[in-house]
Order: sequence, then structure tokens, then C-alpha cells
Amino acid sequence: MKVYSGGRIPVKIWLDDIEDGAMKQITNLSNLPFAFKHIAIMPDVHQGYGMPIGGVLATQGVVIPNAVGVDIGCGMCAVKTSLTELSTETLKKIMGVIRETIPVGFNHNKERQDKSFMPSLERGFICEREYQSARYQVGTLGGGNHFIEIQKGSDGHIWIMIHSGSRNLGKQVADHYNKTAVKLNEKWNPIVPKEWELAFLPLDSNEGEDYLIEMNYCVEFAFKNRFLMMERVKEAFSKHVDCSFEPMINIAHNHARMEHHFGKDVMVHRKGATSARLNEIGIIPGSQGTKSYIVKGRGNPESFHSCSHGAGRKMGRKQATRELDLNEEIKKLNDQGIVHGIRTVRDLDEASGAYKDISTVMENQKDLVDIVVELSPLGVIKG
Repeated sequence: MKVYSGGRIPVKIWLDDIEDGAMKQITNLSNLPFAFKHIAIMPDVHQGYGMPIGGVLATQGVVIPNAVGVDIGCGMCAVKTSLTELSTETLKKIMGVIRETIPVGFNHNKERQDKSFMPSLERGFICEREYQSARYQVGTLGGGNHFIEIQKGSDGHIWIMIHSGSRNLGKQVADHYNKTAVKLNEKWNPIVPKEWELAFLPLDSNEGEDYLIEMNYCVEFAFKNRFLMMERVKEAFSKHVDCSFEPMINIAHNHARMEHHFGKDVMVHRKGATSARLNEIGIIPGSQGTKSYIVKGRGNPESFHSCSHGAGRKMGRKQATRELDLNEEIKKLNDQGIVHGIRTVRDLDEASGAYKDISTVMENQKDLVDIVVELSPLGVIKG
């Protein structure tokens, strides 16, 4: 951990090199008048909107929609199976069923899913408006860096891992409340420059209360989304192998919640960062073709009990498609015997070469988490 002291409060950083855009955003965070104690920057950090991905921000009295982001509740789930071996032929059959039953990318279910698959909705303007549309989206993967992966664990077992979020529902909520915050902030003395993209809502305002209600609904929807997908992946397994499944591990990495740190109750925003309270089980995925990890939190107070949410990008999507070599990226996966979907240059935005080295990321956060199981990919379905 390194300490940077260029703003109103210190910044504690768990890596050596940070891109200029992300560093500018970090400096902005450290100068927020309501930021508490220090800013924590995880080893997978990279530039985002307003707040960098891989940042942890504690605030007093306010919540910042852009410090949670547009994919509210995005996170990971993982299930350990009783299997210790899985042939490539059987793996391909299982992945075929998964592709038939779980829509990916911009695709949704053709029929509305049963209400039992949705969280109960008490109130929330945007969530009420989007509820029926969300019933088509629950149980779908989405695009970008979302994935379904079949893995072999260092514990000798086959694992299933899913990375996904709240689909369009979360984006609608995030966009609405960020626009609301921008309008409200413009009416007040601008204590936060508009160009920082960190407009805030007071916790004691109707708008702040409404955002938290709808944000929490999106977190729950994202969980339900992952749960339904996991059930369908388990069904795909059961069609081709005889096995049992352990309870699902689930953890989100885009949310804000009230927590107690350094003697104060503060609103902790994690944007691309994972809760790592003492002995809390979490999931840190690598990039396509690299290891992922089941971890146990060390409860480090300096990170506000947090760790990274993955490897973190080192290239933007367009940069990756311009600069990475398609044949080389395919060879990396083929040489490991991984069943994957990289076929064209367009797929390079999610190639492992676009991401930081996950082993370096894990080394940089040895004081934040302990590794429980290392997971090596066997087959990958990307959004």
C-alpha cells in the first residue's frame, strides 16, 4: 500500500502504476468536501465515469450515483460441483445447452419470466416503470465483460462461475438519479465541479432516499439474475453428468451501503470493488484464459474492508481491437485447451491481453484477502 497526499484527504493505493485519467479522478475524489478519512484504490483500478473502477469512497451525509455506476449490483457468483473430472466432449455439450437456455449480449428471454424470479417491489418510480421489461431480462447474461465459466479448482473440483449485473434496469436507475443529482447540484452553490461527474444526493433528501431504495432493488435484481442463470447452468450439467452442487457463493462489486468505519457510520461506495470483511468469502475473477480466485477477506480497515473485483483493464475496448493480435490471443487459449468464443477482431475487446496480470493484482492485495481456491478456466461463454 502506498499513500498519496495530493488532495484534501489522503489516498491509499494498492498498486504501482495508474493511468493519468484514473489518477485525475482519484484526485477529484480526494478533494470532495464530504469524503471521509481517505480514498482506497484497489490494484485493478482503471478510469471510469466520474469515479474510477476499482475505487472505494466513504462519504458522510451524501450518496453519489456515479460512484456506484450504471451496472448497479453487478457481481459474481460461484458454485462448487461434486465433479472432479469433465471431458472436453461433455464440456462442449454442457456449454451448448447453456447457450440455448441463457440469452447473452443484448438478447433477452423471449417470454416474461415468472414473478417468483423477481425481487418483491414495494416502491420505486424507475423500477416500477421498468418492472415488466426486467422480467424479460432476468436470467440473461448481458455483454461486455460478463461471462459464464466452467473451471477446475485447485481443490480438485469442477466449479461454475458467473459474472453479471442488473442489465438495463440498473442503467435506467443510475442514469435517472445521476441526472437528478446534476440538476439539484446546479441549483445549489456548486461545491463539486460539474466536470468531475460526481453529482451527489443528500441522504436526508427525498431524492437520496429514493435512490437508495431503487439502488438496493437493483442489487437484489442482479442477485436474482445470477441465481436464475446458475440454476439453468446446473440444469445443463444435470442433462449430461451426474453430480451435486454446493450452495452458491454470491458477492456484488457495484453498490453503496452504510457501514461503520473508524468510529463513524459512513456511506461506503464500491465501484468495481468487492467487500472483504474478516473471513467473508468472495470471488475475484481473472480475464478470459487466466485464473480466478475464491478468497477470504482479511478485514483490512485501510481498504474499508475491500479488495479488487477482478484483474482490471489495461486497454480500452477500441485500443484492444486495434493493437492485440487475434491469432496470438486465440493461441493462448487453445494452448491451454480452453473452449472459448474468440473468432474475430471484434472479440479482442475481451481478450486476456486487454487486462492486467491477475497474478500481480493478487500479489498487490495480499494484505486484503487470502486465497482459498485457485480456479483455472476450462470453458468460457462471453456476453
